[in-house]
Amino acid sequence: MHAVRLHTFGPAENLAYEEVPEPVPGPGQVRIAVGAAGVHLLDTALRKGAAEQLPFPLPELPLIVGREVAGTIDAVGEGVAKSWIGRRVAAHLGLVNAGYAEFAVREVEALHPLPDEVAFDTAVAMVGTGRTALAIEHLAEFTADDVVLVTAAAGGVGTLLVQAARNAGATVVGAAGGAEKVERVRALGADVAVDYDDPKWPEVVRDALRGREVTAALDGVGGRAGRAALELLGFGGRLLLFGWSAGSVTELSAQDLFDRSLQVTVALGPRLLKVPGGLRAAQDRAIAEAAAGRLVPAVTRFPLRDAAAAHRALEGRATIGKVVLIP
Repeated sequence: MHAVRLHTFGPAENLAYEEVPEPVPGPGQVRIAVGAAGVHLLDTALRKGAAEQLPFPLPELPLIVGREVAGTIDAVGEGVAKSWIGRRVAAHLGLVNAGYAEFAVREVEALHPLPDEVAFDTAVAMVGTGRTALAIEHLAEFTADDVVLVTAAAGGVGTLLVQAARNAGATVVGAAGGAEKVERVRALGADVAVDYDDPKWPEVVRDALRGREVTAALDGVGGRAGRAALELLGFGGRLLLFGWSAGSVTELSAQDLFDRSLQVTVALGPRLLKVPGGLRAAQDRAIAEAAAGRLVPAVTRFPLRDAAAAHRALEGRATIGKVVLIP
């Protein structure tokens, strides 16, 4: 089979598209003929060898990169019913990195059966990015009275948060970088869509809200944009931090919290594990929301052989929504 392997930590060009032996499912495992594989920022950190950005130790090389897959089961291991063969499934591979390939193996208890109406690229987006977005939604507790500001609103998590807040009846402000992404945010149904590359974007938001204050800011950008989002919050507002794509976290102090009685939540890592039912329940719900059409992930597709180009585009913030590789 073809797969993308990493032999040396470094630039995107180190991702090698090559032939490797097909994996064989072990006891309790199935083999998935991959229809789509997800690309995550953690994949880019792993590729670079940036141990400080990873929630797990750097693995030994060489390895096949990739954390999320969806496809059709074509073989089963010992102890797994043959009735699984031919079923459409999605799976998050956890700490195992082997998704950028034509075939992948996973334990049967980790599988999420897919309804026919959920495409493989949609499933990949929802089993990883979707579960994160729904966990953040749970922490944010949107109501129809909220004014919700989402930075990175054209990203994989951000596009889903815009929809989730809109579905709750909230007024939604989406901030993204560049005219194309702003148009995408507007098409998602955001009441206000702004370009955070424009230094005057907070003024645009204030003018558009006509005296209303932001009650919840969901920040996936950090840096100046994250700080501006914080400063748009009204008294008693909620700030949920889920990333720093700008390269630095949002700066804040205890004084900021006291001045306006702000609530701040880091909506990443172990905090997400505390949502009801854990991440498994969030994955199931994310797929169900996609099947019902209530959440529609944005997807940018690349052929599997172009994984290096996908990494460069993701790191350069040149993609919209979830980045997916198609074998």
